[in-house]
Amino acid sequence: MIACRELSKDVGTVAACNALDIAKPTYYRRLGACEEKATSRPAPPRALSADERQEVRDVLHTARFVDKAPAEVYATLLDEGVYHCSVRTMYRVMENAGEVRERRNQVRHPHYKAPELLATAPN
Repeated sequence: MIACRELSKDVGTVAACNALDIAKPTYYRRLGACEEKATSRPAPPRALSADERQEVRDVLHTARFVDKAPAEVYATLLDEGVYHCSVRTMYRVMENAGEVRERRNQVRHPHYKAPELLATAPN
């Protein structure tokens, strides 16, 4: 693989792959596996700080909004002239805190056991 990469700098990728009898998809797949991948993305410049996220959580946990959906909280606060973040950001903050889950009961089907034929007598 290293030889193909070095040769491709001089003669090009297609010619190097043909000369070394390596398929182009294999070359690119291995090239992608060799490159270091970024483990985390940088934070966007407009992302909420930790204090701002905590403030949003505090607002959502007040007795007034504890049983309301983030969209209702957002609309109520906008009517009062207060803006903390978007509805989607409220959901992200709640999800990071582990406060978002499926509210409906999900049906759990029992494990089906296949019928088994047992001999009770010969033949």
